[in-house]
Amino acid sequence: MSSYFLEVDFHQICKHGYLSCGDSFHSIKNDDGIICVLADGLGSGIKASVLSTLTTTMAASFMSSKIDIKHAAEIILETLPVCSYRQIGYSTFTIIEASYTGEMRVIEHDNPPFALLRNGKVVPVQKQEIPIKTFRRSHLYYSELTLLPGDRIVYYSDGVTQSGMGLPHLPLGWLESGVERFLERILQDNPLLSAGDISKKVTMKARELDGNKAADDISCAALYLRNPRRTILVTGPPYKIEHDPIMAELIESFNGKKIVSGGTTASIISRELNRPITVNLKEINSRSDVPPTAQIAGIDLVTEGTITLSRALRALEDGVSLDKMPDNAVKKLLTILFESDIIEFVVGTKINEAHQDPALPKDLEIRRNLMKQFTQVLETKYLKSTRLMFI
Repeated sequence: MSSYFLEVDFHQICKHGYLSCGDSFHSIKNDDGIICVLADGLGSGIKASVLSTLTTTMAASFMSSKIDIKHAAEIILETLPVCSYRQIGYSTFTIIEASYTGEMRVIEHDNPPFALLRNGKVVPVQKQEIPIKTFRRSHLYYSELTLLPGDRIVYYSDGVTQSGMGLPHLPLGWLESGVERFLERILQDNPLLSAGDISKKVTMKARELDGNKAADDISCAALYLRNPRRTILVTGPPYKIEHDPIMAELIESFNGKKIVSGGTTASIISRELNRPITVNLKEINSRSDVPPTAQIAGIDLVTEGTITLSRALRALEDGVSLDKMPDNAVKKLLTILFESDIIEFVVGTKINEAHQDPALPKDLEIRRNLMKQFTQVLETKYLKSTRLMFI
């Protein structure tokens, strides 16, 4: 497997006045790479949401079953109902199948064309039109390409390209050309923009062009091939005290972000590396149930153990936005995890007797099971690569 990492993220804004978005995005990670689907249901609201969700679910299921991407698209077209008046399908879609080596295949059905950005510039892509064996007025395009490190693929619904329609300087809307110029400009300003930042900037700009009241569902997704960002998190004392130096060496020699969770663990790292611990007293707040962070030279974040980790796990499972979280240890921990691609957990297996008392809160779970849940949610919901080591 290539050492490169595929970062995938999206952002969407509902049509003004609606609570349900008619666009849907779905992604699945497997051993070979990532499958991403963006669908736009006809119209707005619940009906559009159901149709687009059906489309993304079908496409992801077919692709996961190793069905050829062209055949998968044809099955979806045959399955989706057709509007009797306009003779168009009830959902458009973009399906992307990308491998960790950079090989990528794309099927587009009536969505705006995706943009390939290389070295901060939009690069043209050759596409093959596939004949549709029905009477519907629509198009199906297929393309194959090889991504290079640093390349980005950005794709979006027509709520983006049609934003601003009717303005004196945008009589036909933002259009693909306007979106592409915007993408080049923001990457020129910041060449290291993440997939999530790109998606959010595009959707926010589209809403701004609509007078801050989205005229349609607005969705944008991005895929970014790059070198992985690594993080190591150590928590819990090792089973044998003789292994304390091993844990300290693992975090000391690690090339990436470093997190230590747990008072006993921090004491071990401090002792073995001969570096003092300093508690951030300014974070102590009687109204907060999250213990303060601490500092050890050379370590990016030092937190309390089970309580902080449990709060962080709950936030991950609930999909809490960092923007809405208080600036505490949980937010700092999640910020590092979200910015990372490969996360290694080193878990000490010495039992803390206090955590075995059934009268204690549920947050104080057995450390081993807690970290297994961490790896599961990070991989399935946030498409992170994780490694779990017990010591």
